[in-house]
Amino acid sequence: MLRNSKLTDYYIKKIIQCYFGGKRHRGYHGKLKRGRGTLKQPVFGVFERDGRVYTEIVPDCKHLTLQAVILGKVSIESVIYSDGWRGYNGLVDVGYSKHFRISHGDNEFARDGHRHINGIESFWSFTKRRLAKFNGVSVNFELHLKGSEWRWKKQPDELASELWQLIRYY
Repeated sequence: MLRNSKLTDYYIKKIIQCYFGGKRHRGYHGKLKRGRGTLKQPVFGVFERDGRVYTEIVPDCKHLTLQAVILGKVSIESVIYSDGWRGYNGLVDVGYSKHFRISHGDNEFARDGHRHINGIESFWSFTKRRLAKFNGVSVNFELHLKGSEWRWKKQPDELASELWQLIRYY
């Protein structure tokens, strides 16, 4: 539903990137990096107030890459909350006048009690816990990611009924 269309509803969007995977390199004795600059796969996510999530695997977290995804999926009128990553610099310049940052580095996790990015952080946690059941996913990672996106915030009976509808359709 979200893959082919722009998220045009006037919702509050929470955007942030996350890193998955990372392969062990035998014989590598240097310090392993965490977060940005690591050998892990970056994934970008958009979280809407009603709980819908859109994820996309990106080659890097540079601002041009992230802006291209944001421009393709988020309407200009939306209010955007993000973390302090410099890859989000310039969103105001391309038309997103309502872009607010939450600075985790300054121990800030919410502003005014309702401006936060906890929803997308919760989705990343859910997805990492789900993928941990497979002991790492090296094949069809995008399908596993989209599966987590589909399962997010659904009750087991709702998942079952949607799955049966899909099976009947095909």
